[in-house]
Amino acid sequence: QVQLVESGGGLVQAGGSLRLSCAASGTVFSFNFMGWYRQAPGKQRELVAGFTSSGSTNYADSVKGRFTISRDNAKNTVYLQMNSLKPEDTAVYYCNAVRGVYSYWGQGTQVTVSS
Repeated sequence: QVQLVESGGGLVQAGGSLRLSCAASGTVFSFNFMGWYRQAPGKQRELVAGFTSSGSTNYADSVKGRFTISRDNAKNTVYLQMNSLKPEDTAVYYCNAVRGVYSYWGQGTQVTVSS
């Protein structure tokens, strides 16, 4: 069983920054995918950023140039550095990891950006 523990959400003013962390109980190298999704009220969950098994990264168009995903293999942790935050970034952010046919989710962390 894989456990993902998120931290780092909070309330920030527009233009500010936050860093989210996701600590995994397994080695991040063992996942086919590991990344971040978000879900705003009344909207579908969407991919924000992620690592593929080859180490490449992908980002939603709406966050390119503002968000950066990174990982610390020694700590089995993936980070999401969010800069130049906008009110439309307000959502619950979820860490996701995929291994084979199994998909694991963290409990979610709230990010609120005030205008």
